[in-house]
This record gives sequence, C-alpha cells and structure tokens, in this order.
Amino acid sequence: MATPFGATAVAVRVKDGVVLAADRRMSYGGFIVSKNIKKIYKISDRIAIAITGLYGDMSGIMRILDVEVRYYEISSERPMSLQAVAKLFSNLLYSYRVMPLYVEALVGGIDLDGKPKIYVLDPVGALTEEDYAAAGSGATIALGVIESSYKPDLSLDEAEKLVENAMKAAISRDAGSGDAIDIVRVTREGISERTVKLRVVGA
Repeated sequence: MATPFGATAVAVRVKDGVVLAADRRMSYGGFIVSKNIKKIYKISDRIAIAITGLYGDMSGIMRILDVEVRYYEISSERPMSLQAVAKLFSNLLYSYRVMPLYVEALVGGIDLDGKPKIYVLDPVGALTEEDYAAAGSGATIALGVIESSYKPDLSLDEAEKLVENAMKAAISRDAGSGDAIDIVRVTREGISERTVKLRVVGA
C-alpha cells in the first residue's frame, strides 16, 4: 500500500504457533508523530492482529472489531474461530470500500481446530491465508529476510528470531519504521509478548 504512513509489521506461521511483530514508530511523511505506538492488538488468548497504516483508522477499526467479536461470543456463548474473525474484519474493511481505511492487517493465532494460521488483509478487505507475510512501508525489505530463511518446521524460538531480524532489517532501511519492536508469540497455551528496544544512533 503506497501511503505516507510509515510502519512495518510481520507474521510467521510454524507448526507450533504464530509469531507477529510490529514497530512502535508512527510517522506521517518525513515527520515522526510518536515513538511509542502499539500496533499489535490481542483479540483473545489465541488471536492477535498486527496492523499498519493511519493511526486513527487503525484504532477505530480495531475498536469496532473488538466489540463485534465480544458481542458474538457473549450472545452465542462460544468462541469465534480465527477464520471467522478474519472474515469479519474483511467484511468491515469492505464496508468502507468507497472511502477505504488506510490500513493493512495480519491476523494470526490458533484456530479452534488447534492449527496455527495467518490471514492477510488489504485496505478494502481482500483476504488471503499465508505461511508468512509483511505489511507497511518496510514490508518489501522484511519479506526478503523472511523468505531467505523460512521453513515450516522452524521452532518457535527460531521463528521469533527470524521475525526480529526481519524487523531490524526493515527498520534499518525504512525511515517510517523504528524505535522499538513488539513481538507476540501465539501458541496453544496462550499469548506471550516482549519488546525489543532499539539503540539510538549517537546515544
């Protein structure tokens, strides 16, 4: 997506789970608006979404999605599947197709059948399932790193290191991404998160 809103997010699926990551920088053109924006949202203890784009659009659509998922689970008394969450997200984005939201999203986690999955969404809701993906202004660089080393049988630790390296490579070349990296690991046991602080040149 060619926009002036810089950011990078990545996701990788392996046999034991999914690893997602996103940077903390929020920029507009050449101006850094914030260095501490969270771009990964936890939908449940088995689903997380990494999202890039315009912050107002990101936070707005995620609030709507969160309410819709909670309403479904309360009214039906059962959890929503990962595929259903991704499809709902797709439908919400498509409903704004006349004036699309400036967002790209990676939906990852463990589905009700116990299988790890990743879904990729563009601004008008096009939905695909992938083994790995990247979004945002640094996506091309990050994908190059992931493709060079990705294998479906990687361990979660290896996948997490690969994701971290991909994010660092993107940040080193993309001025719209930076400051810190949030890394989220989603497994059948739940969600864990850590933040990688990046060294400031000259500090």
